[in-house]
Amino acid sequence: MAEDKADIRAAGQVELAVGRLDSLSVLPSVAVRLLSGLLQSRLSPSGLAEIIESSPALAARIFSLMHQHGLSPTDEKPSVRQGLDKLPAHIVRDALLSVKVLQGRDEDKARPLLREQLVLHSIGVGCCAKAIAEALPVKMDSKLAYSAGLLHDIGKFALEEVMPKSFARIVEQAKSTKADTLAVEQKYLGVDHTILGKRLAAKWHLPEQIILAIWLHHSEAGNIFEDIPEARIAQIVQLADLVVRKCGMGQSGSYDSPASTGQIAQSLGINAGQLEQIRRNLAGTVEQKSGALGLGSPNATAVYCEAAQSAIAQLAQAGSNQTLENRRLANGSNHFDFITDFLSSINSAAGAIDIAESFAVCWQKFYQTGTVCVYLVSPHGSQMLEAVVVENLSQTKTVLLNVPADSAPIPRMLVKDFAIVNAQYRIDWLFEQLDADFDMRQTKLAPLFSGGKAVGAIVFELRYPSDLKLLEERFKAVTSIAGSILDMASASGGRQRFAEQFARLLGRAASARQQPGPTDSLTVLAEMAGGAAHELNNPLSVISGRAQLLAESETDPGKKRTLKQIQENTDELSAIVGDLMSFARPRGPRPERTDIKKMLDEAVQLTNRKAGAEHINVQIEVAGGLEDVFVDSAQIASAIANILCNSLESYSGEVGPIKITVDADPSSGLVKVAISDFGCGMDAETLQKATWPFFCSRAAGRGRGMGLAHAQRLIELNGGRLEITSQPGEGTTVTILLPIAISR
Repeated sequence: MAEDKADIRAAGQVELAVGRLDSLSVLPSVAVRLLSGLLQSRLSPSGLAEIIESSPALAARIFSLMHQHGLSPTDEKPSVRQGLDKLPAHIVRDALLSVKVLQGRDEDKARPLLREQLVLHSIGVGCCAKAIAEALPVKMDSKLAYSAGLLHDIGKFALEEVMPKSFARIVEQAKSTKADTLAVEQKYLGVDHTILGKRLAAKWHLPEQIILAIWLHHSEAGNIFEDIPEARIAQIVQLADLVVRKCGMGQSGSYDSPASTGQIAQSLGINAGQLEQIRRNLAGTVEQKSGALGLGSPNATAVYCEAAQSAIAQLAQAGSNQTLENRRLANGSNHFDFITDFLSSINSAAGAIDIAESFAVCWQKFYQTGTVCVYLVSPHGSQMLEAVVVENLSQTKTVLLNVPADSAPIPRMLVKDFAIVNAQYRIDWLFEQLDADFDMRQTKLAPLFSGGKAVGAIVFELRYPSDLKLLEERFKAVTSIAGSILDMASASGGRQRFAEQFARLLGRAASARQQPGPTDSLTVLAEMAGGAAHELNNPLSVISGRAQLLAESETDPGKKRTLKQIQENTDELSAIVGDLMSFARPRGPRPERTDIKKMLDEAVQLTNRKAGAEHINVQIEVAGGLEDVFVDSAQIASAIANILCNSLESYSGEVGPIKITVDADPSSGLVKVAISDFGCGMDAETLQKATWPFFCSRAAGRGRGMGLAHAQRLIELNGGRLEITSQPGEGTTVTILLPIAISR
């Protein structure tokens, strides 16, 4: 047991170290090629694409940049070339100039050689995966297959990056024992490169199918593909990895004998002749790609140093020019002070009108204006608006305004485009209803935008002469941040109304299930959850994006931390929204005849992965002569895995047993699956709320409480029922009733 705890600690330390990586370093030879391209002013997709597409580190960086700048593909297939075509040139340039370069010291001269062999192997797998995808009888995007193959071993690159000596010892151990590095990693680190690569790829926002390939390319992908069609990409990469290892291209760090390719090739629909043709063509393709990176170049480090010195000299002049621009920007640094003061004046419980009041007070204080009015547009199209007026820092008031039917809350010229205009004659309806003195000769009007729409406006007296165009440059970012926060607060108010409806419906949920009627309470709850999540998505995305952009250009550590906290909190809110959407609108079930024992085995394997354990103590007893069930096996396996995870968490110390019994239920004519644990159990109040969305009996921050809610949702979508019995200190039994497949 002590050894197990040590393994857990070791795995945790490794995961923590890898999790801190924001990018991978490149070989000196690759850095030389990049700098040469920059110095010759060839910063374009045609000039640098071949280098970037051939390097796992650079390809991953471009995919991450695409997500950061809102270029994540939807209908289009993701590719590095697509990112280079769409990303602004200066963004690509800055990313390439800041890339880390691998430096081998005198005592670890073998390190660049090991990294070079890993890169060569990855290029081979990428090229082979592309050729396999092109040969498939069913259409598969070959560019996606290439990227998945190129990046399949980023977990190994990450291990080599954060612990080069330990990784070198793992490779040596694998070589001396003729073993797979996967097994050696598990033995000495408690975690392997597939899990680390999956988590790192998710952190860097790589495309989902590439994440699947990174995670599953050492798994039994053929079995997984039956339930998860998207996992086919992992099969392709798995086959490509075997082919490249047999061809001896590069070195992956594994020294066991490669498995036979026949079964995987047959599963994919690739015949022996096609596979042989792919092998014959592979060497030339890989040579071209590795040549683009300059692999094997002599004295690469020295050449890189010379290229870096030349680049520094050329960039120094550009830096001098930039200094002049930075001085101009420094004059506007008080805008960030305004944002910091504004954000610190509000809290998570503040309503939209309270936030509008804080914004108006900060505006008057920082920009030394006269009377200020901020009003909010109703998201429901109502002509009744809320507004706050600040005549001086000690006098604020909130008023309710009525927009006449023949007037618009926001003048047409400001509905889509930000501008600062003279307020006179544009919003006369507002001045007629406000008991405040505005000097109309000095009063200006500006919209507050969020997600491309005006959610309100600010009216203020400008008591000093200024160029309106210059004001627009200075105030655009400030008003956008305020608009985003106000929009989110309005959505939060709507969410509170949804929550009140949730509470009323949940209070009647038990009786509603006992008395069938035309209204399905769970469906109503789900629809309201989906509505709330949809309303929150846009403002959260805008706030996160704006905070990130501001942080990238900010040099003050304190201000940078503040923006980082804003981004982290909005990301956490986005994750909660994702849970809401998943609960509200799961995909429709695709039921088919399913063997109950096979489905339970899949659920146990999925639980192992979720719990990060190699094995959990689950005892399964299936009565003889049972019929198959008629369900979507992937959805039900996922629901059962959620229940098993809850059972695991019920044990406070060592994980005790979980018993699953399956037999026929005579009273309903359904198959009954009973999942029992002997953990802490639940009292009556906790039991009543166990399947409520976001209910969690654990301490705050330990979970979102969606496991049983998701499980019940998926089971009921498949025509089944879920029941729970529990006693404190004795354990819990979750009973699932599933429909039987009709025999033909």
